[in-house]
Amino acid sequence: MHRSRVYAVLIDTPVEEAAQAAAFWAAALGATARPVPDEKQFTSLHEAIPGLVTAVQAVDDAPRVHLDIETDDVEAETARLLALGATQVSQWLECRTLRAPGGHLVCVVPVASDRAAFEATAGTWP
Repeated sequence: MHRSRVYAVLIDTPVEEAAQAAAFWAAALGATARPVPDEKQFTSLHEAIPGLVTAVQAVDDAPRVHLDIETDDVEAETARLLALGATQVSQWLECRTLRAPGGHLVCVVPVASDRAAFEATAGTWP
């Protein structure tokens, strides 16, 4: 058995528009935009969606929104989502990028949140 939960909502924005997008989304969602130290591609939208990390991510790709699912077993969660119809697009370190039916991206990442929060809210899967 393994556990997983939605960890983050990321607003992927072309690099050249990321600062303007972060300002827009911070104002639209009533959040504070904060650069993420040591991860210059991310601007946190602090408390935009309570309980979830919400951020603008500067990308060299088209604009979109994607979810990060954190898990205590990346291999098992990836296999579960593949069995549900997703396809794997790429892998970076332990993280897997999948495309869900309908075309949306989903990243499967190791647990990144506070362990107590993860344990309190994660679903359990066979």
